[in-house]
Amino acid sequence: MERKESESGNGRRVVVIGGGIAGSLASKLLQFDSDVTLIDPKEYFEITWASLRSMVEPSFAERTLINHKKYLQNGRVVTSPAVNITNTEVVTGDGAVFGYDYLVIAAGHTDVLPKTRQEKLSHYQAEYEKIKSSESVMIVGGGPSGVELAAEIAVDFPDKKVTLVHNGPRLLEFVGQKAADKAFDWLKSKKVEIILNQRVDLNSATDGDKTYRTSEGETIHADCYFLCTGKPLASEWIKGTGLRDSLDGKGRLIVDEHLRVKGRKNVFAVGDITDIQEMKQGYIAEKHASVATRNIKLLMSGGNERKLSSYKPGPDIAIVSLGRKDSVAQFPFLTVSGCVPGLIKSKDLFVGKTRKARGLDPNLVD
Repeated sequence: MERKESESGNGRRVVVIGGGIAGSLASKLLQFDSDVTLIDPKEYFEITWASLRSMVEPSFAERTLINHKKYLQNGRVVTSPAVNITNTEVVTGDGAVFGYDYLVIAAGHTDVLPKTRQEKLSHYQAEYEKIKSSESVMIVGGGPSGVELAAEIAVDFPDKKVTLVHNGPRLLEFVGQKAADKAFDWLKSKKVEIILNQRVDLNSATDGDKTYRTSEGETIHADCYFLCTGKPLASEWIKGTGLRDSLDGKGRLIVDEHLRVKGRKNVFAVGDITDIQEMKQGYIAEKHASVATRNIKLLMSGGNERKLSSYKPGPDIAIVSLGRKDSVAQFPFLTVSGCVPGLIKSKDLFVGKTRKARGLDPNLVD
């Protein structure tokens, strides 16, 4: 194994594992106060909630796929997965070893993604061509990704036959019934066929036959399909490290109110991989990153631990885009749908705001 020694050290070595929503922001916020190393399997950060728009408008991804080095100009980017953590070091898949004084784990969810930005751009172009050349499209999964993709296709390709299949009793099970019903009604108004309480056997279509069978014996013809089901947390590898006892039964890292991992004073966890009882959303992951980096800066400067910032979950707020103009929004005491909540998210999908938070031009194509 090759040991990568920090040039500065002095108790200011920070390693961030994961370059998603939380990890990218944490790295950006720490880069001028510490010696930051960002470890990520891919060379870019993606604004993930905007990915579905990129499938119907590939050029949209030019602003949502950002090379890590664009926002992390005063840090080190390591394009390799983390595979082990000790009390003082992180080991990557290519055998490199990085010492740390502070560690931020922002590993998120497991996904198979292209390593380079250009490969990911090409992937979106291919997805677009697949949709464009199909007369019928099947979407498997009725969570936010499935609903938003169905809406994007229904708006941009109104002549396509879109079928959404979900194995649960209603769409959007992470929000309330009222919001789910509004999304259901909107999709039906766009002629999207919705099949609930059924699974699809994706192996049931024979060569040349594009007809799929459901668990209830229904048949669905689809020229192409997209799988929009949940992805597992990227914590399986942590079970083989010194942090195994800090995982709960669901594979989430147990954190205190300061976002420090159970039993550790200098290891923080942020984003979806934490055990905090709240909706797992991008804007919440960014709040985690802000609290954790504030605390790391305090500790690096020798500040009193009693002054550490605490993270407190806020009220559940969710906005699900329905194409380019509409959305359904759930607030603590109000659920609304249509073009008014659509003004909040659907046009730009918070892309400009997310880029600006990382010190980038909101509108510039990278």
